[in-house]
Amino acid sequence: MSSYESFAALLRKRTSAFLPLEEGQVQALYRHYELMLQWNRRLNLTRVVELEEAVDRHYGESLVLASRLPEWVESVVDIGSGAGFPGFPVAVALPEVKVTLVESDQRKAAFLRESRDWAGNLEVLAVRGESLPRQFDAVISRAVKPQEVLKVARRVGKWVGLLVSEEDAGRLVWPASKVEILPFGRGGVVWTANVPRET
Repeated sequence: MSSYESFAALLRKRTSAFLPLEEGQVQALYRHYELMLQWNRRLNLTRVVELEEAVDRHYGESLVLASRLPEWVESVVDIGSGAGFPGFPVAVALPEVKVTLVESDQRKAAFLRESRDWAGNLEVLAVRGESLPRQFDAVISRAVKPQEVLKVARRVGKWVGLLVSEEDAGRLVWPASKVEILPFGRGGVVWTANVPRET
């Protein structure tokens, strides 16, 4: 079995229950994975590169978040996108949604720009989240510092979705937020909420 076949079979097995993918979408995600491996040799994009863990943690978790976006969302911003998660898989899964990847590290932003070849609805901004100049329907992030992402969301978003640890999710107090344990047995959760109207 080729590397692509292994990737595709595992990704479909992990995600078919909540977000069936077309062949072209699987190919786009695999091309991103290949590019990430190439760039990771010279730039520390991620420590998670082994196929099974990468499919679960990078692509699977991001696709869970994609499946939870409200239907009315037309524009999404991924704060601190790094290697493109969760924003790149969200863009591939939801081609009708405009996805902006925000990454202040110029070298990581260069990697993200190269990945745009496989997602025509993708934009990359090499800025800090605090300086975003416009509004978005949804703010997403694999949040290392969730409180900082929520500050940005209060200013520029209507809905927010975070991939965080259970511990971090327990510290986030917003009205009507939802916490869902990710289905991959790695201890993470999807935390979602509408941005309070009064902010």
